[in-house]
Parts: sequence; C-alpha cells; structure tokens
Amino acid sequence: MTVTDLVPYEEALATYDPVMGLEVHVELGTKTKMFCGCSTELGAEPNSQTCPTCLGMPGSLPVVNAIGVESAIKIGLALNCKIAEWCRFARKNYFYPDMPKNFQTSQYDEPIAFDGYLDVQLEDGEVFRVQIERAHMEEDTGKSLHVGGATGRIQGASHSLLDYNRAGIPLIEIVTKPIEGAGTRAPEVAKAYVAELRELIKALGVSEARMEQGQMRCDVNLSLRPNGTETFGTRSETKNVNSLRSVERAARYEIQRHAAVLNSGAEVVQETRHFHEEDGSTTAGRIKDNAEDYRYFPEPDLVPVAPARDWVEELRKGLPELPRVRRNRLREEWGVSEHDMQSILNAGAVDLIVATAEAGAPSDQARKWWMGELARHSNETGTALDELAITPAQVARVTELVAAGDLNDKLARQVIEGVLAGEGDPDTVVEKRGLKVVSDEGALGTAVDEAIAANAAIADKIRGGKVAAAGALVGAVMKATRGQADAARVRELILEKLGVEG
Repeated sequence: MTVTDLVPYEEALATYDPVMGLEVHVELGTKTKMFCGCSTELGAEPNSQTCPTCLGMPGSLPVVNAIGVESAIKIGLALNCKIAEWCRFARKNYFYPDMPKNFQTSQYDEPIAFDGYLDVQLEDGEVFRVQIERAHMEEDTGKSLHVGGATGRIQGASHSLLDYNRAGIPLIEIVTKPIEGAGTRAPEVAKAYVAELRELIKALGVSEARMEQGQMRCDVNLSLRPNGTETFGTRSETKNVNSLRSVERAARYEIQRHAAVLNSGAEVVQETRHFHEEDGSTTAGRIKDNAEDYRYFPEPDLVPVAPARDWVEELRKGLPELPRVRRNRLREEWGVSEHDMQSILNAGAVDLIVATAEAGAPSDQARKWWMGELARHSNETGTALDELAITPAQVARVTELVAAGDLNDKLARQVIEGVLAGEGDPDTVVEKRGLKVVSDEGALGTAVDEAIAANAAIADKIRGGKVAAAGALVGAVMKATRGQADAARVRELILEKLGVEG
C-alpha cells in the first residue's frame, strides 16, 4: 500500500473509532547493566562492554541492579501506580541475533508497578487521562548493523554486524491500557502522552530520555472499530518510533491505512510495522506473536523483588515536583498564556529558561533569547536547544550586558552568534569583536552633528514639529556607529541639538 492508497483522515474517523495502546521503553541512566557489572557508557568500541553474564555464557549468573529497581519504583510512583509488594522476573523466550542469551529477562504477570495513570494536556488546554496498565523492568537487546543494502535494513543487506554493548542495559517498559475516546485527536493524544512521559522521566533523573539517541522509544499499537461498537479491531504495532512528531505521524498513518484495508473488505493483519521518517509511512515487519508464544516462565536464577513499604514511602516523599505541576507554577510566575507555555515546552526550553533565570537573568529576558534568537538558530541548524554551544549562564551574562547599557539588542545578537561559533564567552566576544555600545557622549555628539549636517531637510522637518522624522537621523547615526550606539540616547541628543521637546 502506498501513501496515495490511504483513506483521507477525516473520512476514516467518520466511519471508525481508533483505539491505541502505547508501549514506551526507557533506558535507565545507570552506570552498569541490569544484571551484570558491565558499563553502559555510550560510544565504546563494539562488544567491548560485555561479560559472560550479558553474553549468556553457560554457568554465568545475573545479579539485579539495585538502582534499576529504585528507578522503576520512582517511575511507578510518579505514574500514580501501585507498587508490588512482591514480584518476579521472567524469561521471555525468542530468538533474535541481538539477544545472545536467546531469551530476554523481563517481567510478565508480576510487574513491579501497575494500575496507574498520567494526565496529559493537549494544545488547546484540554486534559486527557491515559490509564497505565503496568511499568516493568527488563533488559535491552544488542544492536544490529545491516551492511550492503541501500536502506540500512536487513532486506537487501549482504551481511549483518552485531554489537552487544547495549545488551543488558536496564529498561523500563511502560504500557498503557487501551486508550479509547480520543477520536480525531488520537494522534495528538499519543504525542502529548509521550511528551509528558519524557518530561516526567527527565524530572525524576532516572534517564536523559533522548529519543533521538534511542534512550526512549515508543511502540504505537493501533486498531479501528466501526463507530458505535465496543469490540476491538485487530491491531498493528509500529515499533521503535523515536520522536514526538513521528509518534503522531505513525498513529495518523495507521488510522488511514487500517481504514483503507477495512473499506476494501480485507482483514487487518496483526503484525509489527516499521516507521519511515522520510514520508511518515509504515511497512510490514513480522507477524506479531501472542504472549503464549514467548513461553514465559519465572527466571530461576533471580530471587523475587520485594520492596519494603517504608522504602517505597521514602521514595514517594523524595519525588521532585512533577512536570505538569511545575509548568503550571512557572506559567503563573512568568505571566504567560497556556499557548505560550506550550510553545516553550514544545521547544524544549523550560529548563533552559529556568536555569538562565537562576543565573541572574529576568525571566522575560531569558524567554526572549531562548525562544527568539536561539530558537531560530536551533531551527536553522537542526540542533536541539539544549545542545547549542551556549549555556544558560552565558545567556544570562548577555542579558546583564544589555541591562547595563553595554550592549543593545543588535549587538547582543552578534555576541550570541560569536559564542555559538566558539569564539569564547560573551565578554571575550565583546572584546574580540569590539562590540561594546558607544557611550562616549563626545563621540555620540559628533556623530549626531554629522547626521544633522548631512540631512538638513530632515532636520528642518523635525524643527517644524515632525518629531517622528527623527527616526531617520537615528538610523543614520546607528549606521555610522556600526549599530554600537544607544538608539534611545541618540534620539535624545538629536532632539536636544535641534531644540525640540521629545
């Protein structure tokens, strides 16, 4: 099926009701793997961070990562889940080349956290509650690199290379209950849920949750049923979607694809799907197994996990202010609208603005620079805001220089440009580029005199009462001083010299 075969979105939703299930995998930021002492640091040589345990060698025995368990409990508490008093790990048996043990150590019918919810706010302010089925602990697989093909996928490749450094890294899988009632807003709900979950994970400090690096990825399960009916349709599972925009696009595409299949009289196949960033489409992967096909059984080499209730309550008391509560507080403190706050959130600028304000900048100035000049640079270069080569403290210093009259906005933009280009901190860039505002009254007076002499007709208009014409002389002075004059002071001097009240 091609993109052109899809049923138009509104037409699909006029006939069918979408039901979603979202499975989000979060890589925990622990220093070692879930069941062994191997490092989890990124960027190491392939297969250099492995041991007999994570390679599944005979006779090796796993040991549970205590920080991994603690992180799982924190996530469960933040998602309003119940925390199990007793739970076990299980072996999920299936063969993949990137699973050296031929099974994944996971949790099946006894997850550590279950029966929770997460409230998410849509762009128009509506709050939608997503029910959480479970959050359970497991380990990540290795990484396959398919060589020799045009797409990087196994189809058409001449051979594959395997890197087991990632095998065994701690994962928390967060599974929603069926999401019903979203209607035409289902893709938006999916995006908002993953966005809110990402912010929550980051606030807890258990993972950086960088989707572009695979630290957080979403499987989008979707089915359609005729409007007015209750029985779920056959679902597809679009795997490993790794951006917020892609989550929304994948859900939207699958709604249109399922509708086309059903309208044709065919049956939807229960299968995994691959998402394609270039056009937002999905293609078939493999027929999806049911739980019984994985032959789950309790992991015999690991003792059950039984978190003490006083420990769980201690972790609950230590939870940070959660993202939605924090955003509402900041929105009120900053005096911005819900729409503006949503824009700040979408840009990933909340923490940057807070840090800039904590470094001494007024919050309105912090917002101005992060959501203006720096957001523009981010969009032009395709670099995330928090990965730009400028720190909140440096942005705060720029606002300080502006407030002190040492820079105007035009010069401040040049300073930011220099910092981003690696020329040094703001003060160094000011010094190297000679960007300080001209504050010498004598030099400014001379520049104003020259502008008046060169524009006698305009000066006469100003003397005649057309004060607005002073803008042209201000522009001439700013040009002569390469933008390094204080425009307000230049205007004052012009009117003084022409004997006109401002």
